[in-house]
Amino acid sequence: MQRYSNFIALFILALIISLPATAQIDRLDSEYMLDDLRRLSHDAAQGRRTGTPGAEAARRFIVGQMKDVKARSLNKGYLHPFTFKNRAGEEIEGVNVIGYVRGREETAFVITAHYDHLGVRDSVVYNGADDNASGVAALLAMMEYFRANKPRHTLVFAALDGEEMGLQGAKAFLEDERIPLENIVLNINMDMISINDKNELYVAGTHHYPNLKPIIEKIDPQPLNLKLGHDSPDLGNDDWTGQSDHGAFHKKGIPFLYFGVEDHQHYHKPTDDFENVNQEFYVRAAHAILDCILALDTSLN
Repeated sequence: MQRYSNFIALFILALIISLPATAQIDRLDSEYMLDDLRRLSHDAAQGRRTGTPGAEAARRFIVGQMKDVKARSLNKGYLHPFTFKNRAGEEIEGVNVIGYVRGREETAFVITAHYDHLGVRDSVVYNGADDNASGVAALLAMMEYFRANKPRHTLVFAALDGEEMGLQGAKAFLEDERIPLENIVLNINMDMISINDKNELYVAGTHHYPNLKPIIEKIDPQPLNLKLGHDSPDLGNDDWTGQSDHGAFHKKGIPFLYFGVEDHQHYHKPTDDFENVNQEFYVRAAHAILDCILALDTSLN
């Protein structure tokens, strides 16, 4: 893939230049964000299944990116190891990667995105570009942004492991007695934010936490359509309240907002590759989420 890197960089640069200036999509380093997504979903990461060498390779990359932007480390080397038992009763070792940017206040937002995926099945690699290299690459780009633009709240950036095996990384984070849960006022979770043909990004959570609704409703990232929903119990399987890492925060009584797209043809399929990412949509989605975080950082106590 290295021989294509210059072509990809030039393509991304041309894409960014072609987008309307009114979109305000120049705050995140979109070129590097897309390149991080590509690297995290490369075959070399072997689908990033928890407890595998592929997951370790992805983890080393994420740690390196956190070091590069000089984020503070919550634990030594940004690593937060944990163990859990899978459905077969086998003990699995997972590792979250956690850094933070100190704000002017001790109260904190925890921004999450899981980096694990399905691994290799029947010799086929499930790369998980949308699910969820997209969320992790956006998380890293936002960390870089807030290192240069000091937030009001302290922002904890957690690339979580074990989501596909039952939100295990999020549960381990919240069960760690060294983490002052009383300081966490909000969880922002990103999981699948890069593949959508209708220009729609959903934000779930305002049904449970209606005080967040008027803040989000003021965000108008056109031409992207930021839609509220998928968070009401009467929706059955279309209720996303417990379907990603934000569910663990919700169970602890911590307000959440979950950003994601509806399921698509590549969901949990071997075709969830970088080549199928809607690059323009992804850049706009990441900036829309950034707009929400900035508004929440200003408005929430």
